[in-house]
Amino acid sequence: MSGQPAAVSPLTPAEALDVIRGEIGLGFADRCWPGAALVVDVTRATPELAAVAEVSGTLPCVVVGVATEPTDAPKGFDVLLCMAAAQRPWVHCDDLETSLARLCGGTERSPQAAVALVQLLRMGEELSLHHGVVAESFVYSTLQAGAEFHAWLEARNLPTERPPDDGDPVLVSRHGPDLDIELHRPSVRNALNAAMRDALIDAFTLVEVDRTIARARLRGSGPSFCSGGDLREFGTARDPATAHSVRVSRSVGLALARCADRINVEVHGSCVGAGIEIPAFSRRVTATSDATFRLPEVSFGLIPGAGGTVSLPRRIGRHRTTFAALTGEAISALTAQDWGLVDEVRD
Repeated sequence: MSGQPAAVSPLTPAEALDVIRGEIGLGFADRCWPGAALVVDVTRATPELAAVAEVSGTLPCVVVGVATEPTDAPKGFDVLLCMAAAQRPWVHCDDLETSLARLCGGTERSPQAAVALVQLLRMGEELSLHHGVVAESFVYSTLQAGAEFHAWLEARNLPTERPPDDGDPVLVSRHGPDLDIELHRPSVRNALNAAMRDALIDAFTLVEVDRTIARARLRGSGPSFCSGGDLREFGTARDPATAHSVRVSRSVGLALARCADRINVEVHGSCVGAGIEIPAFSRRVTATSDATFRLPEVSFGLIPGAGGTVSLPRRIGRHRTTFAALTGEAISALTAQDWGLVDEVRD
C-alpha cells in the first residue's frame, strides 16, 4: 500500500448504538450506510456493547472491535484487534492505529466486495465444505459482474500474450507408495491457470481412488509455491453464470479435501490467493521460513475464490480470515504457524 493510511477513531458502544438505531429506523436503504466499516471500542463490557453485538451480524458493513487488551470476545463482530498478544479470534497488532487504518482503507476502496466477504463468512460457519464452496462461488460470480471488479480490470490493463511454455503445468511422479505432485509454471511463479487446475484435479483424484498411494506431497517449482490465479485469465469467462458452474464443478480445493488425510503440502516463497487457499484444505501444511501469505482479492473488487472463505476460517477462524483479506497484508511464516494457517515451519 502506498502512502500513509488515514487514522480511524473508534466509536464508543453508545455512539455506535446511536448510529445503528438511526440507520435501522431508516430501513438501511433510505440512504447510504455511513461507511463500509463500523469501528467500536470494545475494551469494556457494557449494556450498549451487548446491544451492538446482538445486531452486528446483520449489519451491511464490516463491524470491527478494538481494544488495548483482549477481553471476552463480543459475538457478531467481523474483526477484533488488540495490542497485546491474544488467542483467536483476536488479531494482535503491534501498531493498532496503523493496522486499523489499513483495514478500513481496504474496506473503503472496495466496499461492495468487503461487505460481501463478511456477509459470506458470517454464515459460512454453518455450512459444509461443499456448500461453503458453492456459496463462495455465488458471491464471487456476482462480484465479477460488478463495477469494482471492472474498474480494477480496466485500470490494470492486463497483458494478453502467452507466457513462456514451461511444459506440463503439473508434474506427477510415483515412488513406491509415495506420489510427488509439483506445480510447474516457474516462469510465472506457478500462477494457477485452467490447465494447472485441471491437472491438479486429476492428480488429487488419483490419490483419492488409488489406495496403494500411502502419501502424496504437493510442492511448487521455482522461487514461489504459487502466485495465485493467473491474472491473464481473470474475467475471461463467457458470463458469471458459466464461471460459477465451472468454479464449483472444477474445484481444486474440494478435490484435495477428499484425500486431505494423505496429502502434505510444502509451501515456500510467495503464497498468494489460491497459493494458500488450496493448501489450507490439506490436513498438514509445512512452510519454509521465508514463506509469506497474502489474500489480495478484495482489492480487485472480488473475494477469495479458490475456496479460501471455506478452508481458511476452518484453520484460523473467520475474524483473522477477514483481517487478512481486507488488509491484503503479507503474513509471515511464523505468524501463519501461530495462527494455525501452517502446521510447521522449516528453515
